[in-house]
Amino acid sequence: MKVLVTAKRVVDANVSVRVLSDNSGIDLSNVKMAVNPFDEIAIEEAVRLREAGSAEEVVVASIGITNCQEQIRTALALGADRGIFVEADGDLQPLAVAKILKAIVDKESPDIVILGKQAIDGDNSQTGPMLAALAGLSQVTFASELTVEDGKAVVTREVDGGLETISVPLPAVVTADLRLNEPRYASLPNIMKAKKKPIDSYTPGDLGVDVAPRLTTLKVEPPPERAAGVIVETAEELVDKLKNEAKVIE
Repeated sequence: MKVLVTAKRVVDANVSVRVLSDNSGIDLSNVKMAVNPFDEIAIEEAVRLREAGSAEEVVVASIGITNCQEQIRTALALGADRGIFVEADGDLQPLAVAKILKAIVDKESPDIVILGKQAIDGDNSQTGPMLAALAGLSQVTFASELTVEDGKAVVTREVDGGLETISVPLPAVVTADLRLNEPRYASLPNIMKAKKKPIDSYTPGDLGVDVAPRLTTLKVEPPPERAAGVIVETAEELVDKLKNEAKVIE
C-alpha cells in the first residue's frame, strides 16, 4: 500500500506574525518557516502505518517556492521515503492545490492520501474535501484515530455529540486532527539520510494544472489589542458589568 502525504510550508507556529504596512498580507521577511503542524501529524500517521506493516511506501508532496524543498527534507527525515516538489510562485489557493494533488494522485495511484485538516496560515479546511471530490475518492475529515484493514480505512472522528467511527473503501482521502498522534522529532542520523532520498520536481504546467487565483484578498488586519482589565469594588458591580457590558450572563 502506498500513502501520499503533504508538507505545506508555513510560518512557524511559535512565531508572532506581523501584518504588512499596506494591509495586503503577512510580512514573511526573516521569519522562521516550518511544516504545517497538521501536516506533521499526517506524516507521522503515514510513517506509523508503514512501521505497522500496513503500508510499503510513504510519498510526501509540497507545492510552492523553491524553499519548500526544506519542508520535504524535514518530512523525509521524519520517515517518508521520497518526495514530490511542484514549484509554483504566487498565491496558491485551495482549489489550485487540490488540482495539483489530484494530478499527483493520478500519477502515483496512492491507496490513501493523508493531509492536515487545515493549514495554520489559512484555516480553510478545503483542500482535502476538494481533492476527494476532484479525484472521486472516499473521504473522512478530522480524523482522531485511523486504522487500515481489509481494503478499508476505519476512522474515528470527533463530532458535537462525541465520537463517530466511519469505515470507507480505499483509495481514500483522510484529513488529520490534532488528536490523531504526537509527531516524533527527527534524529540526526535520519536528517543525514534524508539528504540522499530522491525528490521529483514538476511545475503546474507539467501536470496540466492552471493555478491562477480565483479569489482576491481585500485587506488583512491584526486582531484588536485587548483592553486593560478593570478592578471592581463589589460583587454587585461585577455582576452588572458581566450582564450589561460583557453580556455573558442574563
